[in-house]
Amino acid sequence: MRDLQWDGCINARDLGGLGSMRTGAIVRMEAPTRLSADGWEAAWAYGIRTIVDLRHVNEGPPDQVPRPAGLTVVQVPQDPATDTPFYKHWSQLDSLSSPLYFPALLTEYPEVIVAAARAITNAPPGGVVIHCASGKDRTGLLSLALLALAGTEPEVIIADYLLTYERMKPRFDELGLRDQLTAVTDIVIAHGTTVEASLASTIEMLAMPAFLLSNGLRKEELNALRARLLVPLHDGEGPA
Repeated sequence: MRDLQWDGCINARDLGGLGSMRTGAIVRMEAPTRLSADGWEAAWAYGIRTIVDLRHVNEGPPDQVPRPAGLTVVQVPQDPATDTPFYKHWSQLDSLSSPLYFPALLTEYPEVIVAAARAITNAPPGGVVIHCASGKDRTGLLSLALLALAGTEPEVIIADYLLTYERMKPRFDELGLRDQLTAVTDIVIAHGTTVEASLASTIEMLAMPAFLLSNGLRKEELNALRARLLVPLHDGEGPA
């Protein structure tokens, strides 16, 4: 069961079992600020030892309860700074809340994905949580990259991305927001595409492992990342 029932969180799921991703290696979720003490205990019991926060420093509210002692937190912002032309352009076009901006980010700021991959590689032993605010776009793009590395079929990657809309609907409703999948669908249709087609074009750009290696990840780091995330290959099935 990929869905994780951690009290206070509604969008936690293990990427294990998608492609060759190993269960327990990577969990994606929304910001864990609402996790209760029982929720944090469940995350710790699951083996989580590192949180990779994809937001900017001081973005969002503080945690409602203390995190477990011994938990490592690494901040690796995935959005360019708010004063950059990229941010100003895309915040007006889609508020950086649709997959429309993914290909542009991969082209102009590939280093943010590499920095997150490196943070996962260098994390202490144990499972790693990746999250942004709702666990949809910044977390979604990094998940796309990791699942592409795991050889996951594009339709499976797309289905995992879309699942967040369903899982987060109660939170969006609580905020009084319009149905977010409908809202994002309208945005991308206005630009001549669909959510699925936009994601597919992003996945196509994420040729792995070439994307990571050509944008600064060293070969030894790649090997360590694979060893950490992927189910071991059988003899004779080494990577090309």
